[in-house]
Amino acid sequence: MAPNPLAPEWLTEPVDANALDAAVWSGGSRRAISGAIEVAGVSATDLAARFGTPLYVCDEADVVARAERIRTAFSREFSRVGSRATVYYAAKAFLSSEIARWVTAAGLNIDIASGGELAVVLAAGVDPARLGFHGNNKSLAEIDRAVEVGVGVIVIDSTVEISRIADAARRRHRAVRVRLRVNSGVHAHTHEYLATAREDQKFGVALADAPSLVADIRSHPELEFLGLHSHIGSQIFGSEGFAEAAARLMGVHAALLADGPVPELNLGGGFGIAYTSVDEADSVDEMARALADIVAAEAARLGVPVPAVAIEPGRVIVGPSMFTLYEVGTIKDVLVDSLAVRKYVSVDGGMSDNARTALYGADYSVRIANRASDAAPELVRVAGKHCESGDIVVLADYLPGDVAPGDLLAVPATGAYCWSLSSNYNYLGRPAVVAVRDGQARVIVRGETEADLLSRDAGLDAPHPLTRSNGPA
Repeated sequence: MAPNPLAPEWLTEPVDANALDAAVWSGGSRRAISGAIEVAGVSATDLAARFGTPLYVCDEADVVARAERIRTAFSREFSRVGSRATVYYAAKAFLSSEIARWVTAAGLNIDIASGGELAVVLAAGVDPARLGFHGNNKSLAEIDRAVEVGVGVIVIDSTVEISRIADAARRRHRAVRVRLRVNSGVHAHTHEYLATAREDQKFGVALADAPSLVADIRSHPELEFLGLHSHIGSQIFGSEGFAEAAARLMGVHAALLADGPVPELNLGGGFGIAYTSVDEADSVDEMARALADIVAAEAARLGVPVPAVAIEPGRVIVGPSMFTLYEVGTIKDVLVDSLAVRKYVSVDGGMSDNARTALYGADYSVRIANRASDAAPELVRVAGKHCESGDIVVLADYLPGDVAPGDLLAVPATGAYCWSLSSNYNYLGRPAVVAVRDGQARVIVRGETEADLLSRDAGLDAPHPLTRSNGPA
């Protein structure tokens, strides 16, 4: 059969539409003898029967292993060049109390960006000294709370935050460690990066302004300056962009040493993962080795000590560790421009549980989860149930042609920025998150019911004034 002309150029028809690509799925995922996908010994069919769909399914051991692997790799490589590395888990990727406990037990700190995220990690029992607080518009209340509880470091994102944090530190009689977020002029995505003189974005300050701002920071005895912070993008597959950013930052870092200590350099996060079989991201080991070599080489060129380095990965830790489980509702063959038929497979979730496809045109993979099939592969588009034409979960992949209503579909690599961006659009409740380990499954984030949704509607607390009795006047 000729390939479907509607298939994107990068997508090839699989030899086996049942196979699970190890680069995309969690370490505990496999297809069982029964034909169903299972994770950590628990079948997708059992998960759906017990918890319903849509459902986020998290491979707990995989999250922990990835956290430990990145900590070990960066510690090893920066020790090799005479320095050390601190790894912060980027909570914005996905945060719950259990996730916070898992990553800190694995030796990571946590990067937060709001008062709500701070509340979650504190409620989980995380030592606030292990937190870094980001945000381009931290409120006075958030700053005060962070200072009060003893957050380990606050990232200064704009000039006004210097005085705001210093004021809070004086009132609380605390010393506060701070970083200064700068725009390196480097923006990276997948295999490409762009270097400019300045960046037009809401985060951080111009690199050229860093010396005067650091002097202001150092003028406040309540503030301890740790170093510069940079973030060059997301879903980055290689180290080239980091090399350019590090070179730019290290020049300023070296100049700042003339007037005081600069113990650290924070290179941010953004390490990419595979969402499809054609994505080829550098491994954690490769990225750690490359960044250590880059920073050490720049320090040697400038004649300064190799600084301690901090990084803030999120997606690379939790992204591949989770898949989303759906049930197929309807299937529709649509003739497109008289060229070919696109098979729309609609599921019981959509952009309310995965907004990335609609927001970014993100590509995902999909597999039938409740059975294996010998049917020939057909090109499909997995659509959600929302009242939006852009409500697509998987833009293009191949499924066995006998996919049918009632089948379960699993979309891998949904651990990062899916639950975090989830919504109640069309009044769908956000799905539960279930952690699976050693043959056992448990809810770590409860799904929302219709009662949960109605409980926030204040108009239901009392009879509406226009409501009339059916009885006589």
